[in-house]
Amino acid sequence: MKTMVSLEEASRLMSEMRQEIGTENVCLMDALYRVLAQDILAGENVPPFNRSPFDGYAMRAADLALASRERPVTLSVTEEVPAGHMPRLEVSPGQAAKIMTGAPVPAGADCVVKFEETREDGDGIIVSAQCKSGQNIIPIGEDIAKGTMIAPKGTVIDPALIGMMASLGMEDVPVYRQPNVAILSTGDEVVPVGAELTQGKTRNSNTYALAGALLAIGAKPVFLGIARDETEAIGAAVESGLRDADMIITTGGVSVGDYDLMQEALQKIGARAIFWRIRIKPGGAVLAARKYGKMILCLSGSPAAAMLSFHLLASPYVCRMAGRSRWQNEEIDVALKSGINKPSFHKRFVRGRLAVEDGRSVMITAEKQGNGVLDSFIGTALLGMIPEGSGPIPPGTRIKAYVTRAGNFEIGNGQLK
Repeated sequence: MKTMVSLEEASRLMSEMRQEIGTENVCLMDALYRVLAQDILAGENVPPFNRSPFDGYAMRAADLALASRERPVTLSVTEEVPAGHMPRLEVSPGQAAKIMTGAPVPAGADCVVKFEETREDGDGIIVSAQCKSGQNIIPIGEDIAKGTMIAPKGTVIDPALIGMMASLGMEDVPVYRQPNVAILSTGDEVVPVGAELTQGKTRNSNTYALAGALLAIGAKPVFLGIARDETEAIGAAVESGLRDADMIITTGGVSVGDYDLMQEALQKIGARAIFWRIRIKPGGAVLAARKYGKMILCLSGSPAAAMLSFHLLASPYVCRMAGRSRWQNEEIDVALKSGINKPSFHKRFVRGRLAVEDGRSVMITAEKQGNGVLDSFIGTALLGMIPEGSGPIPPGTRIKAYVTRAGNFEIGNGQLK
């Protein structure tokens, strides 16, 4: 087991452990924000035929080559083509077909003229302007051509992709199974949410904050409850969770105090430790281990520290396990709205929200940054990185920041300026 590693080393060690969780098919309306388990190719053209973009007349551009106000052209109308119906006749020289929005363009016709640009003349129409070949026709396959890659494996399915798959006739969608992630809180001081808060006790906020964060990235949280500060109780709870879950996340018991028993508990159940403690503030108290090929990630009991470690380590791991092609944390450059007064011996992460001022991305840091201040994560979109060894940092300094995941929100390739 490695101790006191850098964040980069911890991330690398976790990424070396690959977990396959399998795939399944779900109905189209259950596919929103799931992850594609295979490439989606268009099996047909969309639209499947040349169609009209509006109500008008389909005709031959050659018949209008000399048309003008002074020399209008008269064409006979052979049929009317409503949307949802195929034309019965081919358009021949000197002819036109009345056509409705979305209807297929008849064979022989190569342009469409709006109703208001024509005049009726008995059973025919009069056209006083020219029309180029292909004008006002939505060509077959304009939206998507047969054989085109719609979305690659690992794509998170959004509403537009659902609509596209519907247009291709896909009723079932191949997706990765959602990871089951078990959450265990530890500590004699932790009580259930509905319990009376007596002196020295604290309610179990960590489980619910982490469960919400897991739901936001498409995982299924499994509650293991609260384990007392006893090695056997902690080990039994973890072992129980490993039977059904794909991964375990715990909070509490990972520091160096007399009641920090997580490392001993994992040793007793035969879990193999990967690393312990990271050179970051806050959230450096992290223990990673594995058993049965499954990750056990033990976080601090301090709420904000636990959430920070979750976003930096657990979220990318779960996203990768869930099959996402883009599983790493998105990184952008931001300017600090307010300065950082304290020096940073280790790499420090500050919480804040993203704003755009004068065309620049700006980070507005939360007022309170303590390890236990969970409300500093409310509305937080950014984790700003302060390099280790930094002294106080003045306002306006540009730093790197990670964008926390919330639902399907992502910043593509850090394109904000």
